[in-house]
Amino acid sequence: MSKLKLTLGMVALAFITLTAVSCKDAKTENNSTNDNHSEMNHDNTDGHHEGEIKEMAMNGDGKSQAILNDYFNLKNALVSDDSAKAKELGATLATSLGNLDVSSNFSDAQKADLKDIIEDAVEHAEHISESDIDHQREHFKILSKDVTDMVAITGTENTLYQQFCPMYDGGSAWLSMSKDVKNPYYGSKMLKCGKVQREIN
Repeated sequence: MSKLKLTLGMVALAFITLTAVSCKDAKTENNSTNDNHSEMNHDNTDGHHEGEIKEMAMNGDGKSQAILNDYFNLKNALVSDDSAKAKELGATLATSLGNLDVSSNFSDAQKADLKDIIEDAVEHAEHISESDIDHQREHFKILSKDVTDMVAITGTENTLYQQFCPMYDGGSAWLSMSKDVKNPYYGSKMLKCGKVQREIN
């Protein structure tokens, strides 16, 4: 019986060590990578773009900036493990997304893309407004991709940082106004787990 307890204890210790090490190693992984990709619509979830700084000509408009502000407030609520605040902010973000004017300043292709992006983002923001924190974080992952895709079209007034956590759901990204990593997927459990993938200007 004591042999079984010892074995189980060693397995648990090994798992905890591997979890901590994989998060820590992900921060230093691929530091020398300097891939330059010209297209914006590729999947960054494998985390191989660390160190890449992609500069895009972006202007940003008032409505898209309001969406970004609401998105960052929502992210901060998840960082703080505040499900009630995240519900409230999910509803606010859904409203902001619905108010985005896609009728001017964009090509027909961009308008069509924005319409699809916004429709999907509204759905995920609404789910966040009705869910517990684990479910909120699942929807925030897809919402983050939608907001990133929106920014690629609408632009931004500020420098943004796409950050990446290798541990959550096979790897998950989010946007931040700061280089300082604060993980919205784990909150206080693994607040600093992640890395800056790229800079968006």
